[in-house]
Amino acid sequence: MGKQYQSIGDDHVAFINAQRMFFVATSAAGCRINLSPKGLDSLRILDSNRVVWLNLTGSGNETAAHLAEDGRMTIMFCAFEGDPKILRLYGKARAIQADATDWQQWLALFPPQIGARQVIEMKVDLVQTSCGFGVPLYDFVGHRDLLDKWAEKKGAEGIRQYWHERNATTLDGKPTGIPTN
Repeated sequence: MGKQYQSIGDDHVAFINAQRMFFVATSAAGCRINLSPKGLDSLRILDSNRVVWLNLTGSGNETAAHLAEDGRMTIMFCAFEGDPKILRLYGKARAIQADATDWQQWLALFPPQIGARQVIEMKVDLVQTSCGFGVPLYDFVGHRDLLDKWAEKKGAEGIRQYWHERNATTLDGKPTGIPTN
């Protein structure tokens, strides 16, 4: 059975830090639900009720628009090796854009990434654990380096142009707030 907690405990921190990927879900009124896998070294636990993760440039930018309109977000971690477990963080979040005055302070929490698009800060109001009995076992082979290579090839100016062309609005036409100039 699932258990609920009001904050992130030490055992939750250990579980989260052991996972190599996580999933982020957001939505806003009249929009498609967005569910995205995240990986690499892109999540930090700041305290018992606050996490941040680095949102890298990708094919869409639904999360930022959904957060601007609604703010609700769920982050899910699954054990693909070891003991079966699922952990979800529920809360309200905001997207910190690359033109924010404190952008460099947020960005310094993570390894350098050319494609860094936003830092997402989430205030956690509920932690839920449940069994992962139905989650299959997988062997971790390694992180892909394709996103880094793609971003390096585009360069900083190419990334900003990509934001303008592909990341300024969502699938449903909502503005994402990303700086495009």
